[in-house]
Amino acid sequence: MGQQHPYVLELNGITKTFPGVKALDNVTLKVKPGTVHALMGENGAGKSTLMKCLFGIYSPDQGEIFIDGELAKINNSNDALAAGVSMIHQELHPVTQRNVMENIWLGRFPEKGVGPLRFIDHKKMLKDTEALLKDLNMEDINPKQLVGELSVSKIQSLEIAKAVSFNSKVIVMDEPTSSLTGKEVEHLFRIINQLRDRGVSIIYISHKMEEILRISDEVTIMRDGKYIGTWESKSITIDDIITRMVGRDLSDRFPERTNKPGETMLKVEKLTSTNPASFKDVSFELRKGEILGIGGLVGAQRTELVEAIFGLRSVASGSIYKDGQELKIKSPRDAIKHHIALLTEERRVTGIFPVLSVKDNTAIANLGLYENKFGFLSDKKIREEAEKGVVKFKTKTPTVDQLIRNLSGGNQQKVLLARWLLTNPDVLLLDEPTRGIDIGAKYEIYSIIIELAKQGKSIIMISSEMPELLGMSDRVMVMSEGRLKGILESHEANEESVMRLAAQTGQ
Repeated sequence: MGQQHPYVLELNGITKTFPGVKALDNVTLKVKPGTVHALMGENGAGKSTLMKCLFGIYSPDQGEIFIDGELAKINNSNDALAAGVSMIHQELHPVTQRNVMENIWLGRFPEKGVGPLRFIDHKKMLKDTEALLKDLNMEDINPKQLVGELSVSKIQSLEIAKAVSFNSKVIVMDEPTSSLTGKEVEHLFRIINQLRDRGVSIIYISHKMEEILRISDEVTIMRDGKYIGTWESKSITIDDIITRMVGRDLSDRFPERTNKPGETMLKVEKLTSTNPASFKDVSFELRKGEILGIGGLVGAQRTELVEAIFGLRSVASGSIYKDGQELKIKSPRDAIKHHIALLTEERRVTGIFPVLSVKDNTAIANLGLYENKFGFLSDKKIREEAEKGVVKFKTKTPTVDQLIRNLSGGNQQKVLLARWLLTNPDVLLLDEPTRGIDIGAKYEIYSIIIELAKQGKSIIMISSEMPELLGMSDRVMVMSEGRLKGILESHEANEESVMRLAAQTGQ
């Protein structure tokens, strides 16, 4: 046996150009065996492009990939898997109508029989799956259960099991905790530590700084398609990471709140869901020009509450008043008519229309504005409004004809804000407005939110990120198990006071 190579994976001088943009410029990445290596950078820094080059989805224009010191030729994902590299994508795409074991061994089912009389060996597949899941302490997953019936965290565990089944030396995890609860994150970290102890290397992509410093051994930072450097996690702070990621000091993570809340704009009285497991007897007031943050743990029913105000969920009892007038909101159409807008939590699922352009995504909530006297839509007017939105929010897109799915998360969110502002809302409901967005783009979104509040818009902002909740809110309303537990003025709100309320259970 020869000596183990100091790096299980080396990417040297990787360069990749797309029309009009140099996505990767001579990038280097060196991963040691049995380590968790965090890859960080703003949206658009080139992290995903680099990983797609490693996994054979893209072919780099220049550069070389070495695995265990040997030059690897990776032309497609099968080559990557054969070389010991697997990837768990941010968007999980299992075959939901098949069971767990079929998803794990898809494309390589064990067979029995001879020649043309070969059949899938279901018995062996079950045995292999049970052994694999036991080995990873995932025995709570039933190999015969339909994947469509599993929770997001279980599907993610399944993807990890699948990666391990390839005997991967390197597993890439792209934003693995973006849809997980705190308890599920702990479970994921246990699996990651177990893999590391066995000598498997993990490349871990995330925007969550605290998480990165907790789970990783080393951190590599990229900016604008270039390699900035690699540091040991124990020798680097969150402020160091932010400064190196954005290339400027962001010691103030939040802009100064210059908005001045005025008289009551929206009043909610004893709002109760038709679903007995959801929110009950919620009452609060929202002032003109105010940013009211809503905090709480998973299951607090915050999203359900704002969706009910927007007419997406039915209400059993309670009232909503705006400017002193009681509103009858049975559908989103009613809410929009009353100048209420909602930016949903799952941008990719319920926000953007991925197959449409930036222009069409901007205009879609307000098409009536662009009809001419014959009832046809004016492309010229739509284009003008979309271009105004791009300029106003400094959205990075080559043209308004670009498909929105090709934009970074932060820029997609700016398009959605431009869309809703065209409906001329007085009340903006923002559900996790910066989820999955990098630190630089977050600051820009925060600046836009404060500017809107300054213009007199009333804003309700749900956030699961405590620094964001405290840094952006004039008041913080805390929910637990569908009940309102308290409303804190900004000077009273801190991590401890919010968590104390959020952890209250019962009536």
